[in-house]
Amino acid sequence: MTDNLQADVAATLLPGFEGTSLPEWLDRRLRQGLGGVCVFGPNIESLEQLKDLTSDIRRANPHAIIAIDEEGGDVTRLFYASGSPFPGNAILGRIDDVELTESIGARVGRAVRAAGCNLDFAPDTDINSNSDNPVIGVRSFGAEPYLVARHSAAWVRGIESTGVAGSAKHFPGHGDTAVDSHLALPVVDRSLDELRARELVPFRAAIDAGTRTIMTSHILVPQLDPDRPATLSPTILQGLLREELGFDGVIVSDALDMEGASGALGIPAAAAAAVAAGCDLLCIGTDNTDDQLADIEQRMLDAVATGELPADRLADAAARVRALGAELAARAMGDNGTPPESSGAAGLHAQRTDSESTDSMDKRIIARSRSVFARRVDVAEWLHRADDDFEVVRLDTVANIAVGTAPWGPFAAAHAEPDHPAAVSFAKRPVHPVSAAEWEPPPGTAPVVVIGKDNHRHEFSRRAIERLRGARPVLVVDMGWPSDDGAYADIATFGGSRLIGMALLQELEGFRNEVGA
Repeated sequence: MTDNLQADVAATLLPGFEGTSLPEWLDRRLRQGLGGVCVFGPNIESLEQLKDLTSDIRRANPHAIIAIDEEGGDVTRLFYASGSPFPGNAILGRIDDVELTESIGARVGRAVRAAGCNLDFAPDTDINSNSDNPVIGVRSFGAEPYLVARHSAAWVRGIESTGVAGSAKHFPGHGDTAVDSHLALPVVDRSLDELRARELVPFRAAIDAGTRTIMTSHILVPQLDPDRPATLSPTILQGLLREELGFDGVIVSDALDMEGASGALGIPAAAAAAVAAGCDLLCIGTDNTDDQLADIEQRMLDAVATGELPADRLADAAARVRALGAELAARAMGDNGTPPESSGAAGLHAQRTDSESTDSMDKRIIARSRSVFARRVDVAEWLHRADDDFEVVRLDTVANIAVGTAPWGPFAAAHAEPDHPAAVSFAKRPVHPVSAAEWEPPPGTAPVVVIGKDNHRHEFSRRAIERLRGARPVLVVDMGWPSDDGAYADIATFGGSRLIGMALLQELEGFRNEVGA
């Protein structure tokens, strides 16, 4: 009985780890039935290294879940060193072409599969109804429930078509918050009827589209459960997600090292409470250790012994994870019973579709992205008045933990494609980095293009912009989600991926669209 319980506990765990190769302790645990591994940006040096790593994981446990957080926009792991070559959800929502969104979901899925992963923690299904949201923003398709619903469903259809499992997140909706659950416990004070009319609409659509997993959020919804965040709430996970919405797939916790989940309990107790509440697979976090997993396992076994975690609930969670792992392993095999050949670097870029090359597709997406930028000024007129002679002020804010330090915007694009004419032109511009620690604007009187993310949310960004506006001609670019009044966004791109960075480069350097919108 104890051996079975230990095996069931192990099957529910999805740790991260430190380094770029599989540690001995993790290899051993995988061979003993560990549910899987979550790969993060610092675990990746190159595509070939990642493929070697995921192959080692599969050798240790052929049915392991190999998860990655690749949203195809500002949150990227496959392209953590270079910035994402995909547009991101907010731009896709603004373009509002569900066929395009489905194609992006499929391209991301092929990239994830080529790297050897089989579960992608995407799409973000949250409705970004609060422009001050510090952690969702451009990760969302938009602020309107049915727009977010149709694009969430399209993205799910795209990724699931590739044999990679998607994960609609963050249930029951992290969009109406002004607090980052990595750092604290956000509160969404909405009634069940309000949630049904707004937050739950995209999740219903994602379920109908066939999402294999749904990720929980570490938010408190006091009108549903005043004492426990969603990840730890049977009312929300069993009552709302399983019974009312009818979801029968795998429920994955958001990372348990986040303050919103384990700040008051600690990770081991949060793990036991999450499975008891209805979670099946526990994302533990990053840089986990053998000792930490041993502590979690023991706490979960103790919870079974005391009745805090019913053994049948644990067995159900383990069975769901094992079934998903077996299914994904089967789907990853080619017709001849062997894994499909990887297309190498081309695989990461999903090099071809039936109708056009990736390069052609990207030009078209760049053109369509530029067409939906929000502009409070005529950019061409401003550039003409500036006599095409401007400097750049880069506002370096501290990115939220989900985004991390991946390169972004025109800076990533210019580095990745230095020979593109827009990048060549941009490279001649003086660039002045400004941060919270040293926010003083640079001296001078030349026209300035200020480029930042979520400018209105950061005091030093607002002060720098206001100071510059009082001294010289200024064009302010927000590559995040702007405030409702757009006060700090003469141009809002609704995304800071490398692809959108190239779109901005072309905008600023006066290039016509290379492809018709």
